[in-house]
Amino acid sequence: MVPLMTATEQAASSSLTGAGVVSTCALLFTVASFWWLNARQGHLRTWEPHAFAAIVHSSTTRLRLPLVLHNTGPKPIVVQDLILTFPDDPASHLPLLWVSTLSRLQPGPDEDAKLPAGFVVPGREAQQLFLEFEAPFSGFMPEARDYKVQLQARVGHRKGWRRLLTFTLRAANIIDPNRYTVYNNAPVELTKEDQKRADAALLELLEEQGDDSAPGGRRQRDSPHDDGDTGTSR
Repeated sequence: MVPLMTATEQAASSSLTGAGVVSTCALLFTVASFWWLNARQGHLRTWEPHAFAAIVHSSTTRLRLPLVLHNTGPKPIVVQDLILTFPDDPASHLPLLWVSTLSRLQPGPDEDAKLPAGFVVPGREAQQLFLEFEAPFSGFMPEARDYKVQLQARVGHRKGWRRLLTFTLRAANIIDPNRYTVYNNAPVELTKEDQKRADAALLELLEEQGDDSAPGGRRQRDSPHDDGDTGTSR
């Protein structure tokens, strides 16, 4: 017959079992805390810009956006490339390419433009960037209306294009399209005078584009379809 454990032995066994559970939990908590604080891969966050700079005419479409990129994790994130797409507009099947990084939002002759190059967003930090995007071919001119726009990025730790932000670009606020300047991206109503100016400028651009495409005029380049994976989301 197996002898029964005494009360003292039972208490000691229970104490050892409890100590093992506590030690295991403490180890798991330590490992999880270390991973969360030092080894976790975060993701990039950004927000809708309140303003933008734009120039729009028959030969080029260029947008400049003030953006803040925030890395939510402790590990640094390498940003390799950026593009702007217009997913709901079939006329803009090619994205706007990242062409330069500037030091301010307002365009001017004395600004220091840097060619697009990969950059690092350190862990748990945010960076403010003034990024300029341009249509690779002539022919795409935003109309005076709202557009759904997506900012996509290639990052070092993932494959393909990753969607960072979807926002509304209020192109109706572009009242002087031939002048590269800053416009408000807030949902505000234009005055009747501003709306007339915007409509007149758009009509002038459309007439100019029609003259260029006429026989004897300047021949516009065809825009090939983009077969790349520009719509890959997280």
